[in-house]
Amino acid sequence: MPDRDSVSMDGDDAAGGSERRLTRGAAVVKSYLGHLGSDPGVYRMISADGEPLYVGKAHNLKRRVTTYSRPERLPIRLQRMVAETATMEFVTCANEVEALLLENNLIKRLMPRYNVLLRDDKTFPDILIRGDHPYPQIVKHRGARDVKGDYFGPFASAGSVNRTLNVLQRAFLLRNCSDGVFRGRSRPCLQYQIKRCSAPCVGYISETDYAATVEQAKAFLSGRSQEVKDALATGMQKASESLDFEQAAKLRDRLRAMAQVQSSQDINIEGVGDADVVALEQRGGQSCIQVFFYRGGRNNGNRAYFPSHDKQMEAGTVLAGFLGQFYENRPPPKDVIVNLAPAQMDLLVEALSVKAGRRVALAVPQRGGRRKAVEHAAENAREALDRRLAESSSQRRLLASLAELAGLDAPPERVEVYDNSHISGRQAIGGMIVAGPEGFTKGQYRKFNIRGEATTAASAPVGLSDAAAPYVPSGGDDYAMTREVIQRRFARALKEDPERTSGVWPDLVILDGGKGQLSAALEALEELGLADEVPVMAVAKGPEREAGRERVILPGTEEPILLPPRDPVLYFIQRLRDEAHRFAIGSHRKRRAKEQAANPLDEIPGIGAKRKKALMLYFGSAKGVSRASIADLEKVDGISNAVARKIFGHFHPTG
Repeated sequence: MPDRDSVSMDGDDAAGGSERRLTRGAAVVKSYLGHLGSDPGVYRMISADGEPLYVGKAHNLKRRVTTYSRPERLPIRLQRMVAETATMEFVTCANEVEALLLENNLIKRLMPRYNVLLRDDKTFPDILIRGDHPYPQIVKHRGARDVKGDYFGPFASAGSVNRTLNVLQRAFLLRNCSDGVFRGRSRPCLQYQIKRCSAPCVGYISETDYAATVEQAKAFLSGRSQEVKDALATGMQKASESLDFEQAAKLRDRLRAMAQVQSSQDINIEGVGDADVVALEQRGGQSCIQVFFYRGGRNNGNRAYFPSHDKQMEAGTVLAGFLGQFYENRPPPKDVIVNLAPAQMDLLVEALSVKAGRRVALAVPQRGGRRKAVEHAAENAREALDRRLAESSSQRRLLASLAELAGLDAPPERVEVYDNSHISGRQAIGGMIVAGPEGFTKGQYRKFNIRGEATTAASAPVGLSDAAAPYVPSGGDDYAMTREVIQRRFARALKEDPERTSGVWPDLVILDGGKGQLSAALEALEELGLADEVPVMAVAKGPEREAGRERVILPGTEEPILLPPRDPVLYFIQRLRDEAHRFAIGSHRKRRAKEQAANPLDEIPGIGAKRKKALMLYFGSAKGVSRASIADLEKVDGISNAVARKIFGHFHPTG
């Protein structure tokens, strides 16, 4: 296949540049057609700087790719994609189902910007009843199901699983302590005192009776709650008739706890067993997808997703892309119930079934309890989208006001806010956060490990009087730190995206600091030839560093701008500044903790984990190792004379 250099990639003239880029991209696509067959497979479109633009699957690769070679027939979105294409990559597959599974895997991994992207992809917690102990433990579990036992879930959030666990402990009195704690108990712990455990650690319940309770908990979590409740009610009646009122009261309390679990699970729909109920709502070019998790007929909670996609994309295509990525790393349930048919529904069903290793049903119900569940999910999707759009509208108004304050021609689409964090110059970190019309874009946050002279002595930029200089912590040059961070960030931007086509150039830079930080940033931009191309402003705290009286400092102005105390733009700027402060401090603390936990033995070549462990066990600490003689070092298992001399020489380089 031709490489990306087989087609000319010269820069475009200003006039007609867009059309020439489209023609050039189409030529790139055409150059591959002679090498493609009619096999199923996956194709990738890649930009000149190596950025993945799009991942697609095809039943017939040559036929599908041919459509991109005729850009005049494509919608605007795909024309833009073709115009940016510099090279393509292909993988043939045995069939279209295999291609669909590979496509979803690549989209999740590469995050190409012209695909539907599911950015919020956290794992969901389960309830685990372990099966590797005579007295099984009940715990919250997240991640791979590689621990022996029975898993029940997923639950939509940690909060929902914690609430269920708390009540289950009261209903079934199962232990939640670790095996080590269990072995070390000589008397019951607090969990027994507050009636959340039956104290199997000290023999207050037999193994047989505990096993029976475990089976009841499994039955309840599997959807056979009525069966368990009937058994408990019968036992309570018998205990009452035999005048064992203490046992009857215990069973009554367990019944009440079970009722509380069910009452806290919102709406429970008849006819819905193990199913995910998925509803999509579209408005204003945005989509919200609500997923409700039903297991054993119980509602385990719900979560809203806002996938990223082109505004013109049809709902069925968005839903198909979402479902493929959503189940890429988690097993689908027996039933997936949706409010509208996704694109290529039969192919998607086949792919989900292959993924699950069993038949998965995908349906759009028209009546009954399942239809009620879908309507409930759709109503939640509409409400979540309304809130999202309202927040976005408010955010855009604030950005418009911020643009007016900063003297911009239009509201910024990307605002970058910078702050530094250090202790007397040590473990210095520069933090960059990003905000836009949709709020904070946390996937774009960046941290900079500051190095060089910035971490030594403090100094004010040349020409800045002591009276004008804002507060700078002693033991570190905050101005030099700001200069270094801005220089590194924009030098890299110039190298990776000189044409500014990737959308990662800011429309406004905000610095947490005063005139000193602003001057330092402008110096860095001047050196890069960007002084007039990147708008910058600084936000300094008021007199005596009083929050709420922040001053906005713009380049070329003599006096800072003091906004009214209740101005919405002031609150917005404070929120941006506080987020940058939080991110910088958090990154600094992580770096400090990592350096404090570092072991000097890690710096010695040839000392791996096994030898390090042996040395630490023998001498008690790295400091003990540093004080040891060669003869003492040789006494440790696995430490030869040569290795002992190497260790001794590391700690005593002049000895």
